[in-house]
Amino acid sequence: MLSDSEFSKRSQAVLPSATLAVSKKAKELKAAGEAVINLGMGEPDFETPEPIAEAAIKAIRSGKTSFYTPVGGTLGLRTGITQLTKELTGQSLNVNQVTVATGAKMALYALNQILINPGDLVVSAKPYWVSYAEQVHLAEGEFQAIGDAQTGKLTVEALEELDRVPKLIILNNPTNPSGILYSREELLALLEWTEKHAVFLIVDEIYGRLVYNGATFTSVLSLKALTNSKVIVVDGVSKSYSMTGWRIGWALADETIIRQLNKVLGHMTSGPTAAAQAAAEAAVTGDQGVVEAIRLTFQERLNWTYDQLEAIDALTLAAKPEGAFYFFIKIDQPVLDRLGLNSSAAFAEKLLEVEKVALPAGEGFGMPGYLRLSYAQDQASIDEAIARIKRFIQE
Repeated sequence: MLSDSEFSKRSQAVLPSATLAVSKKAKELKAAGEAVINLGMGEPDFETPEPIAEAAIKAIRSGKTSFYTPVGGTLGLRTGITQLTKELTGQSLNVNQVTVATGAKMALYALNQILINPGDLVVSAKPYWVSYAEQVHLAEGEFQAIGDAQTGKLTVEALEELDRVPKLIILNNPTNPSGILYSREELLALLEWTEKHAVFLIVDEIYGRLVYNGATFTSVLSLKALTNSKVIVVDGVSKSYSMTGWRIGWALADETIIRQLNKVLGHMTSGPTAAAQAAAEAAVTGDQGVVEAIRLTFQERLNWTYDQLEAIDALTLAAKPEGAFYFFIKIDQPVLDRLGLNSSAAFAEKLLEVEKVALPAGEGFGMPGYLRLSYAQDQASIDEAIARIKRFIQE
């Protein structure tokens, strides 16, 4: 049997994705006949809107998907992305400032590969999306989560306290796992700091169109021109258009950054899947009412579910989420003690075993003692999951 020592130190140092791991276990139990409710994945439960799917079918039938596409994506899709960016943020980009990747996660991974040298410092807010840290480790960088743990935001004050200036800052707005939003003033302060210190800034805006209850999302694209800049924006179709399975994301940046990115992607994936790009082009150029319909459904789930969670004494919620589709929930220590559990990871494992509810623990997000609950599933499933969580805590 092969031993771990036979593999690279790089692969041995990387931790499995906490969200994918819990979802995998949930799917295995479900396949075995268990009545599992999986609230661990960041995946909308809606089918991809029909006009978008039909665009892919039409492209296949017309023979447009039989051959390689350019590494950075088809011209039609990149043009559509620039047009949507102009409409949403006011910033005009040319198509050479866009590269399309096999999901926003691949865009982030490749960016780390072109920006980070061994030992470079990369910082993000605490809590952070699980893959940020591991992608930095794969680039042999040093990852550090800083900021205000109460708000879950990265602050200039925290950056000033660092022992050295980072090479890169990764910002998620709205955030996964807590659903908080950065204000215009907070973003301007961070932009000023990164420019002053010549630091690269990646802003992951994958949830930017999913904000609720009158909250205002400010895209960094509305504040900073990307030409001759170290600011990079990552986005995609997965969340807003319910297209997680299509695996299409993109990066927007200065042309010099995009050239480096395409050089690396050319040896990793080449161009993304042609049919998926045809669907994504239809998404970004078509009727944007599909996004609003999805957003309104999530807003209803957020409000209904928040009231239910607030009523459970053993759980503590920070400020009500303003975006994305997650709650980040603190488990009160007396509850863990009473259940004989020493961590939120142990709580999540026992909850799945006893009540068949799958939630990723806060350890994967850099904050032990928490759970992430996704409200991207139907309300009936969420309600049943909360009832099971209450029963688990009380019994």
